[in-house]
Amino acid sequence: MMKDGMARPTGKDMLGWALRGEVGMAVGVIGVILLLILPVPKFLLDLLLAISLVSSVLILMTALMMKRPLDFAIFPTVLLVSTLFRLGLNLASTRLVLTHGHEGHDSAGQVIAAFGELMMGGNFIIGVIIFAIILVVNFVVITKGSTRIAEVSARFTLDSMPGKQMAIDADLSSGLITEDQAKLRRKELEQESTFFGAMDGASKFVRGDAVAGLIIVFINAIGGILIGVISHGLPIGEAANTYIQLTIGDGLVTQVPAIIISIAAGFLVSKAGVEGSADKALVAQLATNPVSLGMVSAAAGLLGLIPGMPLIPFAALSIGAGYMAWRLGRAKLKPQPTEAELAAATAKPKEDVEEPIGTALSIDEVKIELGYSLLTLINDLEGRRLTDQIRALRRALAQEFGFVMPSVRILDNMRLPTQGYAIRIKEMEAGQGEVRLGSLMAMDPAGRQVELPGEHTKEPAFGLPATWIDESLREEATFRGYTIVDPSTVLTTHLTEILKENMADLLTYAEVQKLIKELGEEEKKLVDELVPSVVTVTTLQRVLQALLREKVSIRDLAAILEGLAEAAPHTTSVTNLVEHVRTRLARQLCWQYKGDDGALPIVTLSPEWEAAFADALIGNGDDKQLAMAPSRLQEFIRNVRDVFERAAMAGESAVLLTGPQIRPYVRSIIERFRGQTVVMSQNEVHPRARLRTIGQV
Repeated sequence: MMKDGMARPTGKDMLGWALRGEVGMAVGVIGVILLLILPVPKFLLDLLLAISLVSSVLILMTALMMKRPLDFAIFPTVLLVSTLFRLGLNLASTRLVLTHGHEGHDSAGQVIAAFGELMMGGNFIIGVIIFAIILVVNFVVITKGSTRIAEVSARFTLDSMPGKQMAIDADLSSGLITEDQAKLRRKELEQESTFFGAMDGASKFVRGDAVAGLIIVFINAIGGILIGVISHGLPIGEAANTYIQLTIGDGLVTQVPAIIISIAAGFLVSKAGVEGSADKALVAQLATNPVSLGMVSAAAGLLGLIPGMPLIPFAALSIGAGYMAWRLGRAKLKPQPTEAELAAATAKPKEDVEEPIGTALSIDEVKIELGYSLLTLINDLEGRRLTDQIRALRRALAQEFGFVMPSVRILDNMRLPTQGYAIRIKEMEAGQGEVRLGSLMAMDPAGRQVELPGEHTKEPAFGLPATWIDESLREEATFRGYTIVDPSTVLTTHLTEILKENMADLLTYAEVQKLIKELGEEEKKLVDELVPSVVTVTTLQRVLQALLREKVSIRDLAAILEGLAEAAPHTTSVTNLVEHVRTRLARQLCWQYKGDDGALPIVTLSPEWEAAFADALIGNGDDKQLAMAPSRLQEFIRNVRDVFERAAMAGESAVLLTGPQIRPYVRSIIERFRGQTVVMSQNEVHPRARLRTIGQV
């Protein structure tokens, strides 16, 4: 039970109300149709005409007070129903006028008689002229303009839908909005397109209503005079006076609601892109500029001084506009409160509610902390350049590595230098640096120091010599062949390298499940047979993480699952599973590391080192480990460095080729001192790959 002893409505009650509403709507539509067929008595016609007048005012006020057009999305339906209602009233009143018009001016009801008397003022010619003017205003000015605006709005709204949809998808992929927010925006976009498309058609109702009103008035006038003269023997003057007054009254009592609804339609379609109700929008955009009001005051004063012009009205307008301009000018001279002061003044005291302890356990996968001065990189005035680049980066990494990395959270940190930044992976700092706003970073591709005036520094991602130069030196730096990047690109490049180094850690259990769910129908059959009966999701995650640590894309997840299905029944070692999967990805690996000439540049491991590593493996089965003497490891490291540094000096980016049994152990040694070096086994060389030997270790 609710307060005051009122029972809370049940689902059954609400269903009953809904059904009653549906029944009422159906009865109303049937009633409008019956107006077209059955005769209506005078007292009922007066009531229906009063409803038409009052409802048109309600529609106009609703259109004026709404904040955006979609707030009155039912307007096209309202327009159709009101138009049909007025046409039904037109036919009902026409039947009364032509049937009982000879009985006097109140033969069609008091509402029509009052409107006819008010407009004609004792002379039917005046009534005809006023009625014609109202029809012209409604049909030529309001209706035609509203129809044109509705057509243009519908066309441009439909044309812009693909771009708006892409913007929503881009914001979703970059993490700026959540999935629920994206669904809400898509729903609003769909409603907007449907509304303006419906308004384009509904505006034709308004125009057709005006044309029908003109034709009905003409028929009533001519037909009434003929019926009065021929059927009832009235003199032609008396018949004209009586029937034309009734016709004008009938036309006005239906055209006044029509013109009101036409004005409402005009307000509705012309308000697109304006926030707030119409009165606030008009005041905000017309009466807030003191210079404009000052010019209005001067113009009104000059017009009042023209000989023959009435001085009082123009003087009143001049004084009023001048006073408003003076007040607005003084208000703009006052110091405006800052956003912090406004927030402090309007903030409501928050209730002292204890935050759940569980919220302290959540962490951000990827986070960028910016110094105070770097906040301009993400604001709207700068076009959100940093967020746009991060969005593009997430898309590029998804295509390169095969899964969508988590959203990047950007926030400020007052403890950082004003132009410094820090990149955190799972709350741990993974990199930091500083950029210089208003400057450009110039780097020599040869690795030498830039010979231009500026602040010498190190490029944060690769540690290369760089210099922050002024914007005015851009052309000179370009002429000298230097690489030039802006501050946001420096930060994004640093973020890219850090993410590539930590891709394995970012592939969480939840991300692996998401990858499995997004597979095609054919691959899902393989997943059902493989997971979890043969391979658990955790094992699959460890295999994928091992591939990502060596910069191997997992985009071809189907081939990886096929490799696991082949090897998993025979071994539980993640190392052996990874090696078998890499064999299935031979084509991808050879294509990924091929040179510009299409061949795979390789550095082979000598038979002596192959044997040394094979002899240093101890253990049985899947539990083998490398146990090589430290002196031999140091010798191996020196040999690898010498060979690959000579290859790098020659401009080659080679792959170290080893035997399949020792590849994971060789890689575990090399990744500690030369992580960028790729180690492949002979089983990972595709039969159609061309090899080019660079050297031997």
